[in-house]
Amino acid sequence: MPSEDQRPTDQRPARHRPRHESRRSSPTRHQPTSPTRHRPSSGPWDVHRLPSAEGRSFLVTGGNAGIGYFVAEQLAGTGATVVLGSRDHTKAEAAAACIRSRVPDARVRHIRLDLADLPSLGAAVDTLALGHLDAVVHNAGVALDDPPRRVTKDGHELMFGTNHLGHFALTRWLAPLLAAAPAARVVTVGSFAAKSEWLDLDDLQSAGDDYRPKRTYGRSKLAQMYFGLTLDRRLRALGSPVRSLVAHPGGALDSLTPARPPVHVRTSGERLRALPAGLLVQGKDAGAWPVVRAVLDPGATGGELWGPRVFGLRGEPRTEPVWDHLKDTGVAARLWDASCELVGMEPGLGFE
Repeated sequence: MPSEDQRPTDQRPARHRPRHESRRSSPTRHQPTSPTRHRPSSGPWDVHRLPSAEGRSFLVTGGNAGIGYFVAEQLAGTGATVVLGSRDHTKAEAAAACIRSRVPDARVRHIRLDLADLPSLGAAVDTLALGHLDAVVHNAGVALDDPPRRVTKDGHELMFGTNHLGHFALTRWLAPLLAAAPAARVVTVGSFAAKSEWLDLDDLQSAGDDYRPKRTYGRSKLAQMYFGLTLDRRLRALGSPVRSLVAHPGGALDSLTPARPPVHVRTSGERLRALPAGLLVQGKDAGAWPVVRAVLDPGATGGELWGPRVFGLRGEPRTEPVWDHLKDTGVAARLWDASCELVGMEPGLGFE
């Protein structure tokens, strides 16, 4: 995504580089453009030569497919232990096997995690069997294309209930593990689709007569992004070392995504038909870059928004200005209170 290829001083050992990655350095790579935020650049960053994360543990929700799969694959290449959170055992096992086939000595496993079933989350976190967690990537999500409106087991609208409330509640159960790490991160994956949406605080669950799935999806992702930024402000106020960041993949299409059978299969015809779109958007492998950088970059800090460099749609990862509507702390506070009430949790989410 945004900033251009640069090489980190702490590169991961060759044995952890995924087999599909190039081992050559490229002397013609451009220098990254300066982020529009005021913090100085964290230094060189090469999406194909990530810093080592040996000894660290990461949880990626929805790591069995899409953006989440590529986040997990790229993080596994750093030597970290990567846990895939998925409600589908078979798909998670296939994803883990695919990662192992591409990343030598990958430390990857999976747990059953159903974000649409809030009462099950505490037990799911127990199965992590970790003393601490260095980062969680809130990636899993549901996107419906057509009506009718559907609900979770808890009676929440499916997309809002899974994408936002599920991750909101999961953070509460993960809080002790995150707090036990020296400098943990919560990385929430938003969507470029949320940039043109706004929250209806009187109808967060789209219960009205005018149910539009695509709008509801965009609003659920916007709610997630509000959550990620609000969480960081609250953590800072508590003096917690945990930091919360938000990232989005830009425009990421399956047809531009490299094959990872059986996780993702792409025909030659699909690839060729998608080539013109590649001028504006990208594949999900590149869509994972801002998320991975938000997890790994030692210079990344809480409250940042990461996305692709080129118009927020494609390219290497960089920070970008927080969108104007995400700066509305009044809306953020009301959403936080409403979310606490809907999931039945205290405002501190276990960090106090």
